[in-house]
Amino acid sequence: MNALEHQLEYPFADRLPDGADPVEVGPGVYWLRMPLPFALDHINLWLLEDEIDRVLGWTVVDCGAATAETTQRWERLFDSVLDGLPILRVLVTHCHPDHIGLAHWLCSGGDKRRWRAPLWISFGEYTLGRLLSSGAVVNVGGETVSNHFRVNGLLDDVALEGVKNRENYYRRLVPDVPGQYRRIMEGDELMIGERKWRVVTGFGHSPEHCALYCKEDGLLISGDMVLPRISTNISVFDLEPDGNPLELYLSSLAAYAAMSEDTLVLPSHGRPFTGLRTRIQQLRDHHAERLAEVMALCSQQPSSAADIVPVMFKRKLDMHQMTFAMGEALAHLHLLWNRGSLTRIVDAAGILKFKSR
Repeated sequence: MNALEHQLEYPFADRLPDGADPVEVGPGVYWLRMPLPFALDHINLWLLEDEIDRVLGWTVVDCGAATAETTQRWERLFDSVLDGLPILRVLVTHCHPDHIGLAHWLCSGGDKRRWRAPLWISFGEYTLGRLLSSGAVVNVGGETVSNHFRVNGLLDDVALEGVKNRENYYRRLVPDVPGQYRRIMEGDELMIGERKWRVVTGFGHSPEHCALYCKEDGLLISGDMVLPRISTNISVFDLEPDGNPLELYLSSLAAYAAMSEDTLVLPSHGRPFTGLRTRIQQLRDHHAERLAEVMALCSQQPSSAADIVPVMFKRKLDMHQMTFAMGEALAHLHLLWNRGSLTRIVDAAGILKFKSR
């Protein structure tokens, strides 16, 4: 546990869900954990008791990636924890593979096609998920991504060729997205069972991320917008090369800062915690420190995103990590550029660089 984590409270201590044995974190709210094939090796999913049109069942929040191990764990849950009741809806916070990967499979009732359930998701997340799962080579690999990194200062030919030839891992982890969906958006109030949840939309990490907040019971299903141990990835991608996602993310945090400090936060990664306003301030401080580092270097010399990476990330990075680090470096540069603290130039080699005014 790092120093910042000591400022938070973890009501369930070191207890974690175990396979088909979820943890009840509130009346009718169950915490599941599924494995991921990444360095970030798990995702938390949420199972909510529900009733729609007088039919008893469950709402699932987020799905896990499309892997054999995850489908097997879900099948065991269908036969045990769900107590013979159907999934009535599948609600997805955002379109990243660990969240939407099995949506098509859960909506159609798993291997045995036990039910048909609608997908509930925002328009922005649905459309990008459909685009990426269709095989479109954006934000992942291909020539456009390779050129995006090159123009932002990554000049290692081997690394650039690796990015250019990288497989569309999104499609492997999200082989399909349901052909229809139910749109959710900011301020919607959803009755799930006997509990009212308000949709809280956030930006910067993904196009239109939807968290769920129950003020009456002090519960927040935060998705990836507020995590207890790590800061969520905020990146500039090739699909929107001049984007300003960090400004969007920091602005989005205001909605969570207005919630009670003793709200039980149910994050997608890490353990449920209380201390929400404390965590919001930690995240703001983290990005303020990174912005100060970026500003200091750009005040000394014109700097590309590749120049910024070793300043922000002081450990050795593999190629997969480097792509995210480049995106994060650009996000911090673009915030300062959009605020007028930096100006952007193109050097003699065609590289985008930033310098203080």
